[in-house]
Amino acid sequence: MDIRKLQRVIVDGLEDVKAQNIVVFNTEHLSPLFERVIVASGTSNRQTRSLAASVRDAVKSAGAPSPRTEGEDNGEWIIVDCGAAVVHVMQPAIREYYHLEELWGDKPVRMKIGPPAGSPAPRSAKRKIAPARQVVRTVGAKSAAQAAGRKTGRAAAPAAGARAVAKKQGARR
Repeated sequence: MDIRKLQRVIVDGLEDVKAQNIVVFNTEHLSPLFERVIVASGTSNRQTRSLAASVRDAVKSAGAPSPRTEGEDNGEWIIVDCGAAVVHVMQPAIREYYHLEELWGDKPVRMKIGPPAGSPAPRSAKRKIAPARQVVRTVGAKSAAQAAGRKTGRAAAPAAGARAVAKKQGARR
């Protein structure tokens, strides 16, 4: 299977289960073992397991050999080996700690995340959304006086009080 098709199948499998922060890296120049590293996040052990299962099923249904998985027991970091591509499904804390993006992130692959080009747009994208209503704020008496340029007695009180406290603290030292 072509590597571009494989990475599209994997990303689609991740999107089906709502993976977060999907990133694809080209690693042809770094390792002869695989051509792509795909990193994605899941919010819980259950979601990371579901993401790995979705990738495994998507790759299998696309006609590629059945991928091998590692780490499904605890679900914090699951590796799905799809041959030419390796998928790391991680929880956000684990992903932040190990920073795989720094290790493999030399050449990110640009690809559209979302539905394929031929699929219809979601219903929410077709609807025209009305502009938000403008909220009119009323101005209180104190704000109106300040806006008119008048001084209020209350504005000077905190500054004088702060100076008095500072003098007392200086006298105690």
